[in-house]
Amino acid sequence: MMEQDPLSQLRDIHLPDPGGFWPPAPGWWVLLALTLILVAFAAWQLIRKHRRNRWLTQALAEVDALAVESHRDSDWFRRLNQVLKRGARVRYPERSAEALSGDAWINFLLETSPKDRIASRPTVEEMVASSWRPVPTCNADHAIAVARLWLRGQKC
Repeated sequence: MMEQDPLSQLRDIHLPDPGGFWPPAPGWWVLLALTLILVAFAAWQLIRKHRRNRWLTQALAEVDALAVESHRDSDWFRRLNQVLKRGARVRYPERSAEALSGDAWINFLLETSPKDRIASRPTVEEMVASSWRPVPTCNADHAIAVARLWLRGQKC
């Protein structure tokens, strides 16, 4: 016998099962790859920058060691100038700054200094001159401040 209502035999609408979280869609794979490439590139740049500025950390440590010394004679000023010349050799290899002396060295320090040169000119002149004078005339604390300022301005 046939039923009177054929629609009663139909089943209700079934939604498909939701997809799992794995495997992700291709767009997520592309995003993951781009993120990994970006992180690797940023790490590589940071390592490169750290290696380029390793000399700066060593030079600042030498200046700090000089700052705690109590006997500040002409040899002390000579060593301070040597630290700056080593830094100049690393930062400006094409200019042969380590071979400069006197006014040429003073002008080089002022030219490559990050802050205003006019205020530090007398200190730089006295710092350079005190390295060969029997009795230094430069204030050692000012010389240390100028050396730190110059070195910190030389980051690559």
